[in-house]
Amino acid sequence: MTKFLAAIGRPTLAALAALGRIVLFAAQTLRHLVAPPFYLREFGQSLLQIGWFSLPVVGLTAFFTGGALALQIFSGGSRFSAEAVVPQIVAIGMARELGPVLGGLMVAARVASSIAAEIGTMKVTEQVDALVTLSTHPMKYLTVPRVLAATLAVPVLVAVGDSIGIAGGWLVGISKLGFNSTTYLKNTTDFLQFWDVGSGLVKGAVFGFIVALMGCYYGLNSGRGAQGVGAATKSAVVAASVAILAANYVLTGLFFTT
Repeated sequence: MTKFLAAIGRPTLAALAALGRIVLFAAQTLRHLVAPPFYLREFGQSLLQIGWFSLPVVGLTAFFTGGALALQIFSGGSRFSAEAVVPQIVAIGMARELGPVLGGLMVAARVASSIAAEIGTMKVTEQVDALVTLSTHPMKYLTVPRVLAATLAVPVLVAVGDSIGIAGGWLVGISKLGFNSTTYLKNTTDFLQFWDVGSGLVKGAVFGFIVALMGCYYGLNSGRGAQGVGAATKSAVVAASVAILAANYVLTGLFFTT
């Protein structure tokens, strides 16, 4: 019995310790976020890498998700003679859930891995130690610009992804499902409310913070050698994805539970 409890306790304590280290890392990041110096060049480069270069994958994901969602809702609604709700459900589904979550996961796959690999390689080649030698705080120079850029860029990506996803549902609706274009668009705009879109943008900001934070944390704590960098990259993507799904559940409960 003791061995069984020990086998359960060791991974549980290890997971709690890792969670505590990430929380402390997040707290330090927030503290450095409001204190000078600020590295605007690093922030601009991170904004370009995270925001602009992630737009194609987020847009394609949203477009095909919106189209597939329209097909599924039409197929399911036809069983109850409720095919007319396709525009409304596509709009609310993309704005509240699918747009932020899928956008966040795509950014996590692309950005968290990139950040972890880049910073992990810098650590392996002792570039992080060189920053300390030059009296530059690694967290100020490496973490803060990336976290701030992701927090600002991902909501914009979510907004664009929502629009593209709704457009994908509209295209499928008028080309394959027999909807009138004007009626489809009117139902979409009449049904959506401000908080449907606003909640998704708030989620996007939180997800962006999580993605960059995980990439930076695992990059700065990567092991030595190529194997250590590879493990850090994998851990960053997994941790960011799981954290996004968990945060989405918590935020949805806060926003829409009466």
